Amino acid sequence: MNTEPEIEQQDQPEELYERKAFTVDKGQEPLRIDKWVQMRIEGATRNKIQQGIDAGFLTVNGKIVKSNYKVKPGDEIVLMSFINPDHTEIKPENIPLNIVYEDDDVMVINKPPNMVVHPGVGNYSGTLLNGVAYHLMQQNPSVTEDELPRYGLVHRIDKNTTGLIVLAKTADAAAHLAKQFFNHTVQRKYVALVWGNIEQEEGTIVAHIARHHQHRKMFAAYPEGETGKHAITHYRVLERYNYVTLVECVLETGRTHQIRVHMKHIGHTLFNDWEYGGDRILKGTIYTKYKQFVDNCFEVCPRCALHAKTLGFVHPKTKKEIFFDTALPDDMQQLIDKWKRYVSFVKPSTVE
Repeated sequence: MNTEPEIEQQDQPEELYERKAFTVDKGQEPLRIDKWVQMRIEGATRNKIQQGIDAGFLTVNGKIVKSNYKVKPGDEIVLMSFINPDHTEIKPENIPLNIVYEDDDVMVINKPPNMVVHPGVGNYSGTLLNGVAYHLMQQNPSVTEDELPRYGLVHRIDKNTTGLIVLAKTADAAAHLAKQFFNHTVQRKYVALVWGNIEQEEGTIVAHIARHHQHRKMFAAYPEGETGKHAITHYRVLERYNYVTLVECVLETGRTHQIRVHMKHIGHTLFNDWEYGGDRILKGTIYTKYKQFVDNCFEVCPRCALHAKTLGFVHPKTKKEIFFDTALPDDMQQLIDKWKRYVSFVKPSTVE
């Protein structure tokens, strides 16, 4: 019997769902779809599978079915399955949230720096989801911790990346949003400050991304067709400051650390990205005053200079496109202002 799923996983900080494809064996007797799937997904409960089926997370031969559908030999079953991101119990915590938009179906939050999105190893509290859980319980005091929705997170951004993130408040909303992220129809633009003066005004980076061979917490770019997963980043220069460049990045795919890895791949590491070597002077002069200036910049923005600025998607209930835009956070804006003042009276004298 063919019980192993073909997995097309979106290995990234954004999409948190994977596509599992099954083909029912020729000798399979009629069996309810929820029971059949439960036998093939480790740790899955019948109730959760039924919720997923009802929300449209599962299709048979390209069509949505009900939980009582009975599988037949040759059926092609596709399941959008939640990728468990070291998930642990979510305890509600009174954490201030910058909620940009909220209705009965979705929440859009502008995440600050130094905040982890979801609980996991080493980060059991103080996360965005801890604050969301508290917020939802305040809205409906009759809801217990056990009744809080666990399907709300459909994408994520790194701890030190700021910007917009959307959460689903219902299973149906989660299904619709997950499909949009999986199909790359969500509109997202990031703004980043990178080292070096990018030659082209705009361009596209195409390179596979996979875990670094030596450093397992890092990722690296590899030639197309070899190691890793296909990844595409489009970039456009916004402003130039001699030794650093402000760019806008649009993800056609969304792999782990994609912008950080791709920009490093073309020789323009993100400013103060310590994991990828951006926390040291990569372009500039040999003068002590310049080193002091850069050190001050690192203090002003003590993190990777990356912000998820815009977010647009089709609302899961109204089916209308909605779009959100945010201002740059204070630390990045102060950083940019410092570079503007610096280049206004200093002539470029680049050192590699």
